[in-house]
Amino acid sequence: RNGTLYNLSYGILSSIDIDNIEEKPVRHYRPGTKVMSIGSFGCSFRCGGCHNLEISWGVDALDDLARGESRQAYVTPEAMVAVALKAGVQGIAFTYSEPAVWLEYVLDVAKLAHEKGLYTVYVSNSFVTDEALQQVAGHIDVICSDIKSMRDDFYQQICAVSRVEPVLNSIRRAQQLGIHVETRTNIIPGNNDSPEQLRQIAEWIRDNLGADSPWHITRFFPAYQLSHLPPTPLEIMRIAEQQAREAGLRHVYMYADTGCDCAKENMPIEHYLEADAETLFTAKKCAKSCCGDDGVLLKKYETDVTENVDVMVNSPTKQ
Repeated sequence: RNGTLYNLSYGILSSIDIDNIEEKPVRHYRPGTKVMSIGSFGCSFRCGGCHNLEISWGVDALDDLARGESRQAYVTPEAMVAVALKAGVQGIAFTYSEPAVWLEYVLDVAKLAHEKGLYTVYVSNSFVTDEALQQVAGHIDVICSDIKSMRDDFYQQICAVSRVEPVLNSIRRAQQLGIHVETRTNIIPGNNDSPEQLRQIAEWIRDNLGADSPWHITRFFPAYQLSHLPPTPLEIMRIAEQQAREAGLRHVYMYADTGCDCAKENMPIEHYLEADAETLFTAKKCAKSCCGDDGVLLKKYETDVTENVDVMVNSPTKQ
């Protein structure tokens, strides 16, 4: 408006929940503590397999914001921190959609959170500028960053951005600024699942963040434009873990979820994929977007998965 860019989503929240910090996923900062996870609207990516489509860049929600007609809750930074304190959590996590899009609110909440003794977590695609990182430094304690691939063509085809280098630069810069960094890769069959690609990610983490830097390997489940793909085979997950360990990473976490928290019975995935947006969002919010093998949404733990020391069975698909 008149040459000034306004943030129309300030204080308007799409989601509020309480999680263990390990669900972000973050495992090397304040383990065993809880965070209040909050999300607004908007994302700088347009990922073909987005599981949070309705709040990341759903047309209806963004149109409502543009018209000033959003029916979502407006929560001031002061009220947000007060709610977190009343809930007894130890931190606040900015998540679900891309926090860089609602950075003004993130900063205001983070500053107040620190004043009240709460830590802060920022779950991001890391497609952010150095200026933005400079602003959050000192106010954000932890960044959980996606490294989706080391290839530009993956980011072009899946995320609709041109290059991976800005992402890698941001992750490296965040650690240099003293922010605790953990990285995550969602393995998509046929797109970023080759041993060579996975080894490249592991080696980049080792060389730029250190061999002790945690890497979280998560399982893809069909969604949106990638709903025709199968869930990531567990064998591919194990290959990724092997590549990471051979590259010298010491803390590798593989999330091989086997079902859904709320499923009363086994249900074909298509039952959810073909639902209207509101039903799909509700189902994913409740079930944490977990899907089973062979096109069936399984009850939690119905399928056995071999567990190693760093293999997790609870999938942090709702971040």
